[in-house]
Amino acid sequence: MVKIKNIPCVILSGGKSSRMGEDKSLLPFGNFKTLIEFQYTKLSTIFENVYISSKNDKFTFPCKIVYDKNEIYSPMVALESIFYTLKEDSIFIISVDTPLVKEASIRFLIEQSLEQSFDAIICKDANKIHNLIGVFKRVVEDKIGKMLVQNNHKINMLLTKEIITKIVFFEDANQFTNINEKDDYLNLVKKFSTFNRIEL
Repeated sequence: MVKIKNIPCVILSGGKSSRMGEDKSLLPFGNFKTLIEFQYTKLSTIFENVYISSKNDKFTFPCKIVYDKNEIYSPMVALESIFYTLKEDSIFIISVDTPLVKEASIRFLIEQSLEQSFDAIICKDANKIHNLIGVFKRVVEDKIGKMLVQNNHKINMLLTKEIITKIVFFEDANQFTNINEKDDYLNLVKKFSTFNRIEL
């Protein structure tokens, strides 16, 4: 399948991982030394341009980094740095801790983003809305800047109050399994071993 060229992908990997107790992006996953290397490799088969949002170069493989130089740990701050650095009108965002999201779901979100009337397109399942998996358009840059001036880092407020957001429902909730704590990681590793990898 042809790679997506006009929309870059950015993997958010600059969080504190405070509940994990260690940097979850550097945990082993599948046949890869780290979770972030797995994500970067997987997403590079879908997108022509893949970047990692991080506060520093902590990676052991060649990759393109968008540096978040702010001392504050916040997805909003990361988004501000991403739009400042990259010049495309639309950017696909995904967090490092959701490695099971299917290619078909990603491509469907990209298709939905072609509709001009929305500023962001994110996904949900029966359990929750996933604010950091989806396409964000450049119009959000000014809104983010204004919110950060007010010291407001609530991504949910950005999506529900400041911009026009389309929420796309997916029946398969398993693909959005994410890692926050040790048990989440161990369960995800177990789930990945039985997951249909062809669907990734």
